[in-house]
Amino acid sequence: MRAIQITEFGGPEVLRLVDLPDPVPTGDLRRYQVLAAGVNYADTHQAENSYLAPQTLPMVPGAEFVGLAPDGTRVVGLLAGGGYAEWVLAAPALTWPVPDSVDDGSALGVVLQGATAWHLLRSCAHLVPGETVVVQAAAGGVGTLAVQLAKEWGAGRVVGIASTEEKRRLALELGADAVVDPAVEDLTTALREANGGRRIDVVLEMTGGRVCDQSMAALAPFGRLVVYGMASRAAPSSIEPNRLMARSQAVIGFWLAQCFRRPAMLDAPIRELLDMVADQRLRVIVGQTYPLDQAAQAHQDLRTRRSIGKLVLDPRR
Repeated sequence: MRAIQITEFGGPEVLRLVDLPDPVPTGDLRRYQVLAAGVNYADTHQAENSYLAPQTLPMVPGAEFVGLAPDGTRVVGLLAGGGYAEWVLAAPALTWPVPDSVDDGSALGVVLQGATAWHLLRSCAHLVPGETVVVQAAAGGVGTLAVQLAKEWGAGRVVGIASTEEKRRLALELGADAVVDPAVEDLTTALREANGGRRIDVVLEMTGGRVCDQSMAALAPFGRLVVYGMASRAAPSSIEPNRLMARSQAVIGFWLAQCFRRPAMLDAPIRELLDMVADQRLRVIVGQTYPLDQAAQAHQDLRTRRSIGKLVLDPRR
């Protein structure tokens, strides 16, 4: 089969198209023909071995796919790796039937990034109706869904952070009440101004560095900063426990991989989100679809912030 393999760690240039043996099912794993593979920011960290979990070479990246089960059912599924290929092995417990009205790209947007947005707001932030939510990378795969879900679940005000005018317009179109450019010198003040001069209740943080520091400074008492990425690859400043205690604030980390050990934490959100997409209550922004041999370009577009929404690889091209 055709697949993208990494044999040395580095940037997008280490993603190479190769021919590998078709995978052979073992144990409770089944083989699925891949119709579309999702590309995620975490994949770029895996390629350079800066991910939360150490990587082993050689490896085929890719944590999600839409494919055909042995009985012909179209499913979307989560993987420990191997998605950038024509065939994958997956556990049936981590696959979900895709409604006929949901296209492949939208299903991919739901399974990993959608489940992340769901847990950021519900399991981590415990969003209360009327609260203000700041969504970083509001035009990205997680961000576009988090903006909509926050509004759906009663946020009083949603402020999107996005790096270009096009991305800020998209965040507004999806329901954000205000948008902010992360390049502004004083992001803390800009966020408060976007919230009518008030401090922020919830920040969904995935940037790191200065953006994280200044977002944290904008938090209200009892505010929550939920960290799920560090796209800038720059660590934020250390946070002293006394500072959190003084303002009754919380910093919460989230990594969807921890839910793999608790399948119910994946099953309920993904089924709910697929139903919302099928009912047109949730819109998945599907960005560019790349042929399999352009996986490196997809990573480059992610890292340079040229992408919008969910990026997809088509192994049939």
